[in-house]
Amino acid sequence: MSLLGKMLIGRDAVSGSSQPIHAVNPATGETLEPTYVGGGKAEVERACELAEAAFATYRETSLEERA
Repeated sequence: MSLLGKMLIGRDAVSGSSQPIHAVNPATGETLEPTYVGGGKAEVERACELAEAAFATYRETSLEERA
């Protein structure tokens, strides 16, 4: 799997619309690639809509099915 700097929302790889986020190597302080653009209101709302839609089915599954 390649890191592309995108968020996974549902089945889609989405570029954010907020401030860029950079990972940092704690040993060296080096900024790591790729840059991720943070999620804005639209991305958060979409993720919440999908989570709400999936919850009814998910809560009916057993612990074994979830694992």
